[in-house]
Amino acid sequence: MAARLRGKWAQGITPRHFIWILRDKLAICERPGGFGVNHRRVRRQEEIIWIRENGFGCVISMMAAPHNLHNYDELGVTARHRPFNGEDLDRWLRILYQELDDLLRSGTKVLIHAEEVGDRITGIMGGYIRWSGLVEDGTRAIAVTERLVGRQLDPFGRSVVLRSHLLRD
Repeated sequence: MAARLRGKWAQGITPRHFIWILRDKLAICERPGGFGVNHRRVRRQEEIIWIRENGFGCVISMMAAPHNLHNYDELGVTARHRPFNGEDLDRWLRILYQELDDLLRSGTKVLIHAEEVGDRITGIMGGYIRWSGLVEDGTRAIAVTERLVGRQLDPFGRSVVLRSHLLRD
């Protein structure tokens, strides 16, 4: 029985608010370990273990500060810091979408997180769906995104989706 518990622990725990954007390729979640006063070091470690054990080749953090990125390295997970601050949004989106596209085309399974799964990250992912050409029509891309994340996009998210196709090079 003890060996079984250890084996289960070794698999880690699924990050909170984990959502597939592209099944088995691209997902989003809350910051591993939680955000704000709810952050727990042990939970962070267990969630990073789950990320590693489920084959994610790259984690992209959209958080403003590089909190705990060294924990990914310690557990053998590649992490990149791409802080979102709202300045020069179009430039930031172009760079992120191209980087994400390159990773996915190379077969890398990607997890993106922010402090929480909120309007920014969901709108940005909806924008990627349209930017990448998976859904050409803006209204349809909004509907697909809302269905995936189980909530309506706010005005920021809708605006990102509606203009994301203009960011293609």
